[in-house]
Amino acid sequence: MLQVVNVHKKYGSLEVLKGIDLTIHAGEVVSIVGASGAGKSTLLHILGTLDSADSGDVMFDDKNISRLNPTELARFRNRHIGFIFQFHNLLPEFTALENACLPGFLAGRPELEVTERAAELLSMLNLSHRMHHKPSEMSGGEQQRTAVARALINSPRIIFADEPSGNLDSKNAQELHEIFFKLRDEFNQTFVIVTHNEQLATMADRTLIMKDGLIVQEVRA
Repeated sequence: MLQVVNVHKKYGSLEVLKGIDLTIHAGEVVSIVGASGAGKSTLLHILGTLDSADSGDVMFDDKNISRLNPTELARFRNRHIGFIFQFHNLLPEFTALENACLPGFLAGRPELEVTERAAELLSMLNLSHRMHHKPSEMSGGEQQRTAVARALINSPRIIFADEPSGNLDSKNAQELHEIFFKLRDEFNQTFVIVTHNEQLATMADRTLIMKDGLIVQEVRA
């Protein structure tokens, strides 16, 4: 589904990615691990079209998305990609339901359709009692599950998660990890997850180990 060929990235004189080759298949949960500074988040941002490579290709269903213009890229990202970040990035003035709806509204989908889908996702994530609460009224785990609903609202082909449980206690982290695999098993959802959480990394179908801007090892479950 997703293929990366010889991707390089520099920031100034610092070479962060030194020639990455990578293939992600539909329905996989792939974790990316490595020491800080190894290039994990940079790679994730390039895969998710939040950043661009200096050279190399990012192919999605055999389409070279690294050659799309900014408008095409934004449209592609909204339709096909979901994101989950460490610190939720929920808008504080909006309720859980409104936060979950936002990508659907940005895609121009009908309001009723989006709202019903958001409510359905929040219920599935055991948040039906929090739909009309703002982030400040929810626990960290509830906020992160709201972020998961937001990531799923447009039925993306792939979800990129950057340290998704890094700000959670062990109980909430475990619940979040179980949600990822439930979504994979029930909906064939694809995940690429950057994590320092050893438990989550070892649960993945494949673990990619990065060092100094390269993938140096692949471990299969």
